[in-house]
Amino acid sequence: MTPEQVLAHPPKVLTEAQREAYFRDGYLLLERFVPEDWLATLRALSEHFIGESRSASADDEQFDLEPDHCAAAPRLRRLNQPVARHPDYWRFASDSCITDLAEDLLGPNVMFHHSKLNFKWSGGGEEVKWHQDIQYWPHTNYSVLTIGVYLEDVDESMGPMGVIPSAHEGELFDLYDGNDCWSGAIDDSDLARVPVEKAVYLKGPAGSVTVHHCRMIHGSKPNTDPARSRPLLLNAFSSADALPVTAYNYPSTHDGEVVRGERPRWIHFDPRPCLLPPDWSGGYTSIFALQQGEEQEQQAAAAGG
Repeated sequence: MTPEQVLAHPPKVLTEAQREAYFRDGYLLLERFVPEDWLATLRALSEHFIGESRSASADDEQFDLEPDHCAAAPRLRRLNQPVARHPDYWRFASDSCITDLAEDLLGPNVMFHHSKLNFKWSGGGEEVKWHQDIQYWPHTNYSVLTIGVYLEDVDESMGPMGVIPSAHEGELFDLYDGNDCWSGAIDDSDLARVPVEKAVYLKGPAGSVTVHHCRMIHGSKPNTDPARSRPLLLNAFSSADALPVTAYNYPSTHDGEVVRGERPRWIHFDPRPCLLPPDWSGGYTSIFALQQGEEQEQQAAAAGG
């Protein structure tokens, strides 16, 4: 849906000023948006899966691990598709305050796309380089967004997400590198065209919510706090008339499920082109491994390089 079509419907949880700010700036920060009971549930689930990851020694469809992860000191980088791992994750994504929030920004018909739980561990949890999301999973239009929930208090030292205000209205960048390999990040030579000095870092107390448009340029610095980690639960939604062009890398049975309204009769095609990602049907690691060059290192090692 277009912003004008969305704004024609009355909001449920946002003010008109907040909705207009999202369409103008490409992001929102809503402090203490998630109720305490939901926050307690999500924190408990987070601890449960950290515990499960102790027995994992390599990445799989469920866990993405930092290179120095071990049972004694787990450093789980991502829980893939939490909605497929526990019914409460799906209940939160499909029928809670964040589903209402998605409806306010996408219109009355809302489709779920995917979920992930990113952990940025204390003492150097990895950065996420500047990138845009939609090149990873193109849709027929750009009425697509991601809602993040901070499960703990997040300050400047913990690597909060940074956004470039109004960048969603600008250029869509090529995320392949000079060797025509997918890097998952905007190349340094292209960053000269990005006003990174205007970045806004979205800090907030536990329960705060970030929302960013699928074309928004965003990233995060390493977590330099010596003791506190930064778990961030992310759920992506689209207007139901925005259909995915490619399959998600780690599919779940909930992908494409309509969580508000109904399936539309007409698809909306945006005339602006979108970059096509590689064919990952043969396997995919994660944005972290791609941006840090781990995948290339593994391929070189396997080839004896």
